[in-house]
Amino acid sequence: MKVIFMGTPDFAVETLRSLKEAGHEVVLAVTQPDRPKGRGKAVAFSPVKEEALALGIPVYQPTKIRQPECVEYLRQYEADCIVVVAFGQILPQEILDMPRLGCVNVHASLLPKYRGAAPIQWAVINGERETGVTTMRMDAGLDTGDMLMKAVVPLDRKETGGSLFAKLSHVGAKLLVETLEGLEKGTVLPKPQEGESTYAKMIRKEMGRIDWTQGAEAIERLIRGLNPWPSAYTSLNGKTLKIWDAEVVMEHAPGTVPGTVVSVSPGELRVQTGEGQLSLREVQLEGKKRMEIEAFLRGVRLEAGTVLG
Repeated sequence: MKVIFMGTPDFAVETLRSLKEAGHEVVLAVTQPDRPKGRGKAVAFSPVKEEALALGIPVYQPTKIRQPECVEYLRQYEADCIVVVAFGQILPQEILDMPRLGCVNVHASLLPKYRGAAPIQWAVINGERETGVTTMRMDAGLDTGDMLMKAVVPLDRKETGGSLFAKLSHVGAKLLVETLEGLEKGTVLPKPQEGESTYAKMIRKEMGRIDWTQGAEAIERLIRGLNPWPSAYTSLNGKTLKIWDAEVVMEHAPGTVPGTVVSVSPGELRVQTGEGQLSLREVQLEGKKRMEIEAFLRGVRLEAGTVLG
């Protein structure tokens, strides 16, 4: 099958690779323009561009895909299908209608749940026990197209945004190849989305600031959901303290202000929350490396009664 691939981040790379390995003719990889990255602001390729170049696939990087000249550029490839995985731009109707098998999107949730930009992180933050991947035929709406295939993925007790990202990337790549095979054979039929939909809004750095008045369970899920980016954080003596891992302790110190350190021992640091306590396991003080709490407490003098945040 002749395929145009559209994608940008790491999540899309395995799908691109799987398309090639499955024998499809990937005639073009469309990705976002190169961006400055890091402290030096050196221009960096997107992960999809790097993979496409390694595979010998031509790369196209339009600033705005809906421009008429961009639409006509894609049309010349006469693709049977356009595969879209976290591309980062909204496709106009002219492109959606272009290939004979339509535009197929790989979305990291069990639609219609978690439409939007950050379904992986929100599944962890909200305490879902399972999520998954849906392939769908795209329409003009935001993740509203007819569903093609689904794959369910259970969440581990200590699932993080990063670990779930890796799982769903692998599952999505496999599911996309199966979906294209089914579309070609006519064995996969589009099915309208039914049931209540939810929106997974974009994750922003400021969302990582911990509100200690929330319960310990909600804060612990936030820590896992925002690991590795943007990470959950608080402040200690004017410095940012990132929290990478913690355990819920269902105890309460009556009258204690949320955010107060209630106990410090060689291997444990407990903080009072709005409901229960949080035992910090792995942290990172501004300017320092990530470290287990035992190592952290050897280098930082911290006493019960200190208030974080």
